[in-house]
Amino acid sequence: MGFPQHVAIIMDGNGRWAADRGRSRSKGHKAGVDAADRTVEAAAELGIKHLSLYAFSTENWKRPAFEVNTLMAMLRMYLKMFLPKLLKHNIRFHHLGLLEGIPLSIQTEIQSLEEKTIHCDRMTFHLAVNYGSRLEIVEAVKTLIKKHTPTDQIDENLFQNTLWTGSAPDVDLLIRTGGDNRISNFLLWQSAYAEIITLDTYWPDFGAAHLKNCLEEFAQRERRFGGLA
Repeated sequence: MGFPQHVAIIMDGNGRWAADRGRSRSKGHKAGVDAADRTVEAAAELGIKHLSLYAFSTENWKRPAFEVNTLMAMLRMYLKMFLPKLLKHNIRFHHLGLLEGIPLSIQTEIQSLEEKTIHCDRMTFHLAVNYGSRLEIVEAVKTLIKKHTPTDQIDENLFQNTLWTGSAPDVDLLIRTGGDNRISNFLLWQSAYAEIITLDTYWPDFGAAHLKNCLEEFAQRERRFGGLA
């Protein structure tokens, strides 16, 4: 099958990882941040061109306020510290989701990273924060309506380029950690023909070896895109 251009990961299992060790959920989320950090670096080193990580959904605001505040604080710290690594590895940062609703301090960090890494071209790291795929599709429709786009000009390519992922290629490989078999409203349009791998491994334990194993499994699969083998 070859090598995937775009790998997307649903990072699941932080809370269960912490519970199994008798630790707080915040400790699990901190370990999850560390896993994300090493996965971004590993993806670039392995030659992946686009990596999308699902960090915080539009539904996650429903969690207890303390947990949400903890997650936002960790995210802000992570974003503030991440620029040197992005520049060192020539990685472009791109946010997926609505900025509106995210704390202003985090909005500032997101916009700063996007601006300062815009010329990096080894890999694009898409971080989904305040993201929901159904919302993304609705927002794309609204954008086309606001632009008064003639209906005869709307096709799949135009619509896809109007999504938050823009000109990024479709997802080739979708990985979910934590053992569940759900896509959880993540990149629904972009994952139409994605190969899906679910791992029992909790996200904080995920690392370069797991990613490499997933790439090897992907290479053994046969993608038919609705056709015959």
